[in-house]
Amino acid sequence: MIELKNRVAIVTGAGKGLGYATVKKFLELGAAVSFCATTQENVDKVIKELSQLGQLDGYVCDVSNKEQVRAMVKAVGDKYGRIDILINNAGIALDAQFKNMTDEQWERVINVNLTGSFYVAKAVVPYMIAQNYGKIVNISSINATTGNFGQCNYAASKNGMIGFTRVLGKELGKYNINVNAVLPGSVESAMTANMPAHLQEMRIQATALKHLGVPEDIANANAFLCSEWARFITAQTLTVDGGRS
Repeated sequence: MIELKNRVAIVTGAGKGLGYATVKKFLELGAAVSFCATTQENVDKVIKELSQLGQLDGYVCDVSNKEQVRAMVKAVGDKYGRIDILINNAGIALDAQFKNMTDEQWERVINVNLTGSFYVAKAVVPYMIAQNYGKIVNISSINATTGNFGQCNYAASKNGMIGFTRVLGKELGKYNINVNAVLPGSVESAMTANMPAHLQEMRIQATALKHLGVPEDIANANAFLCSEWARFITAQTLTVDGGRS
């Protein structure tokens, strides 16, 4: 059985969806988890719903703000004396056809999804190097490689995370730090629940398994990559899309 007992984890963008499911899974597997969300309301909600599962701390943090990131990571490091796991999950989508996309839409998505992942990793990695141990998982997307209409900013940011993962894995391997990326496909969410039925069906039929994933499917992949079962896997991508790609 996969265990994360006595590990200290940071999960970004955990107010809902994949991040929330990952926090829950890691607590169930024995990790002490610190997470961030962009609003105090979401932080309080996660604490209320999941704190009974284990040691849980929440922070309000916009990962595109380097000072907020540094303050959060320092707080976690000061409390536990170590940081073993980082899940770079925080991300946004601001969709528009390229001809209509504004500079602000492009910059905000790149700043949160890609630059934010850099900021958090930059703050966390010194702890991992000092302890000669670490697991980093960057949440990319199958749209990084397949593309999706109206998402040139999103696809660029998620493809950037793949390149970031491959280089970081090669650079940090000598410190016993594994760095991998998970590429989710179509996963049930509040957004997909509000889709018109015909679009929902198209997404389902595009998968080999003929059903959407659930956030727990991604959380399970994250848990595997952060466990000792994956100790010889680094600088790789794991696609979790039900056979869509």
